[in-house]
Amino acid sequence: MPRHTHAALAVLMLALTAPTALAQSGPEAVKTAAEFTGDYQPPRLSTGKPDLHGFWSNASVSRMERPPGYPLVLSEEQAAELEGRALFNVRLKTEKDFVDPNAPPPEKGKPLPGVGNYDVAWTDPGSIVATIKGEKRSSYITFPADGKMPAMTEQGRAGRSAAMRRLGTGFDNPEERGMSERCLIIGTNGPPFGNYLYNNNFQIVQTGDHVMIMSEMIHDVRIARIGGEHRQDDVSSWMGNSIARWDGDTLLVETRHVDPRSNGVYISKDGKITERFTRISDSQILYEFEIDDPATYTSVWRGQMPLTHIDDQLYEYACHEGNYGLVNILEGGRSNDRQGIVHTGGADRGE
Repeated sequence: MPRHTHAALAVLMLALTAPTALAQSGPEAVKTAAEFTGDYQPPRLSTGKPDLHGFWSNASVSRMERPPGYPLVLSEEQAAELEGRALFNVRLKTEKDFVDPNAPPPEKGKPLPGVGNYDVAWTDPGSIVATIKGEKRSSYITFPADGKMPAMTEQGRAGRSAAMRRLGTGFDNPEERGMSERCLIIGTNGPPFGNYLYNNNFQIVQTGDHVMIMSEMIHDVRIARIGGEHRQDDVSSWMGNSIARWDGDTLLVETRHVDPRSNGVYISKDGKITERFTRISDSQILYEFEIDDPATYTSVWRGQMPLTHIDDQLYEYACHEGNYGLVNILEGGRSNDRQGIVHTGGADRGE
C-alpha cells in the first residue's frame, strides 16, 4: 500500500562494512563510499558531523539477490529490461479494474468475484532500479560476487527452522500466529534494511550521542547509542542492540543480539550486522551492510543500497487497527473445535 494506507506485510533486509572491505577484484569491482563521494562536502551539524537528518526512501525494482543473467552494474538497456518486466510496472500497464471503494455489497446467492491480493493502486514498491549516483544496480548484494546470499550452515538451517516454526495448531491463540500478522515486527527497518510492496520510507534523526531510524512500515524505531559498548547480557530484542561511532564522515552502526524470530535476515545470537551511512550527495545516502555470522553462513555477505531523499514525511501505519483478520482466524479455529474437526500444526505441517 502507499504510505498513507493501512495494511500488513513481511519479509527481508540487509547490513554493511568498511569501504576497503567492500572492494572486490575483477571487472565488477564495487565502488567504495569514498569513490562515490568524490569532492562532495555534506551539510554538517553544529558538531561538525555530516547531517543525515531527513526522510529517505529505498523504493526500487532492485532486490536483495541478483536476478539470473545480469551483472551488478547495469547498462541502460539492461536496466530498462528489468524495469519493464517488474510486476509492479507490468500491472500498472495491464491492470484494468481496480478495487472500487464505492461498489455495492455482493449479491446474495451469487458467487463472489475473484478477490486476489492488493490491486496495483495499493502498492508502491518502486518503479526503477536502484541507482547510486547514476550507477544502475541489479541487486543490493555485492559480495559474494554472484550477488546471492551464501549457503547456510547446517547449524544455521536448524536454527532458522526452529525460530520460524509455528507453534501448536496455528489456530488456538494469537501467540501461534506470525509476528507480522500480530503487528509485532515486519522487518523493513532491519537491520539490515529491506524494501517491500509499499511504505519504503524512513526518517533519520541524530544527536551528539544517539541516532534514531524510524521506518514507515509499522513505525518500527531503532535507536543506536553513539559510543559505548554493547550490553553484556544475552537478552535479544526484535531489532537487536545497536551502538554507533563515526568513521570519518561515515556513521557506522553495529548490531548484535537480534531476536531470531524477527522478520528479517536470520542471524544467530552471536551474529553481527554492521551498517555504514555515508552522505554522498544532497539527495542520497549510501547505505552499506555486512553480515558476519560464521555459525549461520558459510561466508560473510555484503551489500550497498541507495537511500534517496524525499520531500515528504512519514504517515501513520495503523497495522493493528481493526485487525479483524486475526480475530476471524481464531474464531474459525473455535468453529472447528465445536464441530470436532482436528487441525494440526508444527512438524505435522512440514514446518
